[in-house]
Amino acid sequence: MSHTVASLLREGAQQLERVGIDGAVRDAKRLLAHAFDVEPVKLVLIDPPIADDKVSAFFSLIDCRARRVPVSHLLGQREFWGRMFTVDANVLDPRPETETLIEAALNVPFQRILDMGTGTGCILLTLLAEREGAKGVGTDISEGALQTARENSLAHELVSRAEFLQSDWFEIVKGPFDLIVSNPPYIAAEEMAGLGPELAYEPRLALTDEGDGLSCYRIIAAGAPAHLGAGGWLMVEIGPTQGTAVRVMFEAAGLINTGIRSDLDGRDRVVVGQKPL
Repeated sequence: MSHTVASLLREGAQQLERVGIDGAVRDAKRLLAHAFDVEPVKLVLIDPPIADDKVSAFFSLIDCRARRVPVSHLLGQREFWGRMFTVDANVLDPRPETETLIEAALNVPFQRILDMGTGTGCILLTLLAEREGAKGVGTDISEGALQTARENSLAHELVSRAEFLQSDWFEIVKGPFDLIVSNPPYIAAEEMAGLGPELAYEPRLALTDEGDGLSCYRIIAAGAPAHLGAGGWLMVEIGPTQGTAVRVMFEAAGLINTGIRSDLDGRDRVVVGQKPL
């Protein structure tokens, strides 16, 4: 059978629509571009006949997406704050709402950062890229995640300014830091069953604390003051219903100037607090 770009896109999108995937046309276009190793805007430049191996590669990707494998895992990368980051099964995908944390952090002074539960390293590496001369440490309990973060630091030419350590929160970390950031596991164990099927391909330990969704914040809030310099800031991403509870933890730990920042959808997304001078 002779294929064209239009016929491949149509058939691929129809397969995805039949299994209920939102944005089927968009996903099919991105996967077809990946199969051809071109930018999506350049698909219009491809003329038939289309090689069988390209057709096979495309429909293999479509089959995977139909089984709810995230597009980012199929592409091996995802964009965050205008930069591309390598992703794989060891790490949580960078998400647009996490950019709220980047925006909040860039509004305060810092030269030394700690990013706990770093995953891809996207938070730490973005902050380093945006703040000339800053240095930082990214920690994670997963060695697989740390390897991905190191790959991303190499890709963004930040190896000299970013260090990655295997640590259970503050276990082997030594301060002081001007800024501590984290996007910890905040989904309660009882909520996991109701999540979308794509999340089955992301590491469970990056999603849930296997408890009430707040245990990691308790550890972070309790340990942060001892690892912050005077006037340093603690900033964490939260689930939309957790703002008040986490803010109370920050205040109980002695932090001042606490506040909650909203994402672009108007949902509580980041809690901030400052160590007194």
